Amino acid sequence: MNKPIRITQRADANEDGYDRVLSFLRDQLVSGRLKTGDRLLPERDLASALGVSRPVIREALRALSTLGAVEIRRGYGTVVREPNFTALADYFSLVLAQQAGAVDDVMQARIAIERQAIRLACTRALAPDLERLSQALRAIQETIDDPVQGGAADFHFHSMIVEAAHSPALSSVYAAVAKLLQASHLERRQVIASVPQVDAYLIDHHEAIMLAIQRRNPAEADALLAEHFEIGANLREDAAAARRRDAKRGTQRA
Repeated sequence: MNKPIRITQRADANEDGYDRVLSFLRDQLVSGRLKTGDRLLPERDLASALGVSRPVIREALRALSTLGAVEIRRGYGTVVREPNFTALADYFSLVLAQQAGAVDDVMQARIAIERQAIRLACTRALAPDLERLSQALRAIQETIDDPVQGGAADFHFHSMIVEAAHSPALSSVYAAVAKLLQASHLERRQVIASVPQVDAYLIDHHEAIMLAIQRRNPAEADALLAEHFEIGANLREDAAAARRRDAKRGTQRA
């Protein structure tokens, strides 16, 4: 759209200038009055309408540009764009990594996202989605002896479940924490690599999950995924206990 968007309502006058601008633009985007491709009013007009200075407008627009919500085009103006949530992955990784227990919390968020996603995938998945899941399963089978490549293939399989849900909200949140999830996934895969029968678990259980999606059975798919995460947690506990026993024996021999 080439015609600049006009302001239809003012933000809360009790907010400070910066928050007022962000609140206004957020409300316009959420309400749909602003859409991808729309051009904002010039900075001077926005500043006048919202009762803030032009430097405040520029600061707010730069923040939105960093998030990928808008694009500032020299000589043209500021245009709304569809946010790329993968751009936030580094930010979330830095912030959450500094918090105690962040990885465990992110893992719980991952479980919640995937369990909802798999139920949606059972009703929304298209033929290309099912084919991508099949390819992801083959990648798991082909890399089963390599914890690094296998971990990446494993994570990709789960990402394809989320994509098959065709839920922009779930996909966006998942993408925003993807780097933390990938790091956690690799670490966990390396931990269980030495557990007996783990290869069969990794291949067979992923296949069972895929088949449940193909059968369009949400209850079965959700139950299998919940079991998948529970078994994985138990395997990690077993591996950790084995390492502690080995370390204790080594100390006693010394």
